[in-house]
Amino acid sequence: MTEQGVRWTADQVLALAPDAASRAAGSKLGAASPWSGTGTCGEGTVWGECKGGGSTPYRTVVDLAGRSGPAYQCSCPSRKFPCKHVLGLLLLWAGGDAVVPVGQAPDWAARWTEGRRERAEAPGGGVADPEAARRRAERRAERVTAGALELEQRLTDLLRAGLATADGAGYGQWEETAARMIDAQAPGLAARVRELGAIPGSGPGWPVRLLEECALLHLLDRGWLRRELLPDDLAATVRSRIGLPAPAQGPPVRDHWLVLAQYDTVDPKLTTRRIWLHGTASGRTALILAYGAVGRAPEVSLPVGAALDAEVSAYPGGRQFRVALGEQFAPTAPSAVRPPGGTTGQAAARYGDALRHDPWLDAVPVTLDRVVPVPDGDSWQLADTDGDTALPLAPAARSRPGLWRLIALSGGTPVTVFGECGHQGFHPLTAWAEGPGEAVRLA
Repeated sequence: MTEQGVRWTADQVLALAPDAASRAAGSKLGAASPWSGTGTCGEGTVWGECKGGGSTPYRTVVDLAGRSGPAYQCSCPSRKFPCKHVLGLLLLWAGGDAVVPVGQAPDWAARWTEGRRERAEAPGGGVADPEAARRRAERRAERVTAGALELEQRLTDLLRAGLATADGAGYGQWEETAARMIDAQAPGLAARVRELGAIPGSGPGWPVRLLEECALLHLLDRGWLRRELLPDDLAATVRSRIGLPAPAQGPPVRDHWLVLAQYDTVDPKLTTRRIWLHGTASGRTALILAYGAVGRAPEVSLPVGAALDAEVSAYPGGRQFRVALGEQFAPTAPSAVRPPGGTTGQAAARYGDALRHDPWLDAVPVTLDRVVPVPDGDSWQLADTDGDTALPLAPAARSRPGLWRLIALSGGTPVTVFGECGHQGFHPLTAWAEGPGEAVRLA
């Protein structure tokens, strides 16, 4: 124990790494030899100087008590976030007071931490011209409507010609339609159009999958064109699926939030980080989305298995999980709490219920209790030990190392698994063995 609470474990530190190479490089720097002037204080700051290739050491500082989670600063030129020096410093700090003693932060570390916290606490500016903002929103809505009408015609032409023609049309036509949706300022429609273009020729049964996705896209189009007739929550969901931004509007909810899972998805232009939280008092499951430009990891990063005393505010929409992380009242610390779980049948029913409020929902967060991974032909499924139901694993989860970590953790005995349950199956993200033990990341 220190003044700033329980120190993290090495696994929780390495969970912040943006990739496997960073984990390996950071682990090598988790020894005392390249470091000097290390220290930590009760206000949640860790600092140190690491010897590099030049004459000047790299100055590294971490703010563990930031309102939006841990924050980092390093003078090295790395474009990865956090860099290997941050990971090495935190691994050193996890080792205890002997290597990173409690003390007073040097000026360079204190200035950065104080400046960052002052900026975070500064009140945001309001809308300079509400009328101009209203006119901009109206113009964008008109462009989105024009794009939705054009997309409706594209879907109508496809169905009239027959789905079989989609296989020979090539991806270029879909990409052109997606570009038109970008021009219409409807990025959500563009993303779904690109998904359509990848379905033809994707394997047996592709016409059925194409028809299903066309139906969902048509439903989203019609939802936008008749949004005035929809209930407020469903209209907000449609706007979100179209890709129109909206601020978090829900009242702040303070809780001790358990970090259930964190994983990144990467495309050529953007890295999206998904962080799932469980409110230990409210029982609520919440999702933080963070983004990073190409080549850079998102700034928000929370160690899986840790808990934070913080406020979150919900985004608009029916049964939406997404929240904005607000003020954090104490540094993130390891936790022995586990989320309550249910059966595989209850998980499937939860997804079905969620679809009534958001038909475009790919998956919902669920925790499965007392399940065992078992082979199912060429695939795997999670079977209830106290019942006769099971959930198949999603295709994306079948070839990942996390599957084998899950199988090894279980060893034929029941485990608790948190993940996302959707129309493609169950995607396991984190697991706990029976009895005491830390969370094991699967993604």
